[in-house]
Amino acid sequence: MNYYLLFKSLHLIAVISWMAGLLYLPRIFVYHVENFEKKQTTEIFELMEKRLYFYIMRPAMILSWAFGIILILTIGFETFSFLWLQIKLVLVVILTIYHEYLGKCLRSLKEGENKKSAKFYRIINEIPTILLIFVVFIVIFKPL
Repeated sequence: MNYYLLFKSLHLIAVISWMAGLLYLPRIFVYHVENFEKKQTTEIFELMEKRLYFYIMRPAMILSWAFGIILILTIGFETFSFLWLQIKLVLVVILTIYHEYLGKCLRSLKEGENKKSAKFYRIINEIPTILLIFVVFIVIFKPL
């Protein structure tokens, strides 16, 4: 069995799951903020946000990192000398920081301390898309 391809497949599955959450959670925040006066509705959004963040996004992020590290171990540490991999890792760290920031937003919404507008959440919803585009092109073309 080719373990490299197995771990690469698992890495891609985890990344796709993580990215889906990173793209969807801010959209739920938009609806949450737009309906803040409707208690029953916001309770539903809070439940959706919690389940998405803790049961899908967090495990997918951890698995993305774990399988990514396994892939690096499989092909060897000398790959760290490639600039494309260094840039990819920086972008993944930024995605991880963004992920944690969404967790902070989730807590502020749940505690009723949110100061952000629906427009703010619409704008930050574009961050993972932009980073994803860069990561895909860097990994596929390895230009550096």
